[in-house]
Amino acid sequence: MSRIGKLPITLPAKVTVSVGKNNIITVKGPLGELTQKVDPEITVSITNNIVEVVRPTEQRRHRALHGLYRSLINNMVIGVSTGYTIKQELVGVGYRAEAKGQILEMSLGYSHDLVMQLPLEIKVATVTDKRANPIITLTSHDKQLIGQVAAKIRSLRVPEPYKGKGIKFVGEQLRRKAGKSAGAK
Repeated sequence: MSRIGKLPITLPAKVTVSVGKNNIITVKGPLGELTQKVDPEITVSITNNIVEVVRPTEQRRHRALHGLYRSLINNMVIGVSTGYTIKQELVGVGYRAEAKGQILEMSLGYSHDLVMQLPLEIKVATVTDKRANPIITLTSHDKQLIGQVAAKIRSLRVPEPYKGKGIKFVGEQLRRKAGKSAGAK
């Protein structure tokens, strides 16, 4: 058995899971609603606020799908009950970020400001304190969407290895290089 796939998912209060036709899973909670299509060969059963994912055989494909769909459903349950938050830090002189509703405006050292329209499912907030790097906070109930948007924001100015300038996740450890002065000995 798959170690991840065989674990049951216990539903928190105010979260409901339903299986529709064509094996479409719908998860509703206080923060929103998410849907996911599940492979027809994988069976999802719901009993007494416990969701279980069952595979038909021990084939390699079924074993892979078993753990995948269990993780996706678990992420949906966590998302609609507590939500996900990603914080990113802008490291660099003159780097700034400002949120105006669903529009994120950033100055990242280019000749022009970068403007990014965010999906409606994501809430954005920016914090700019004196003597501190600006921080962008993204919150959403959809783990896949928030991860994709955070990766897109990071790709606008990836941290470079010499000075560490760029957009990084809060708490991320960057691998730094010594530079050419270290090799001149």
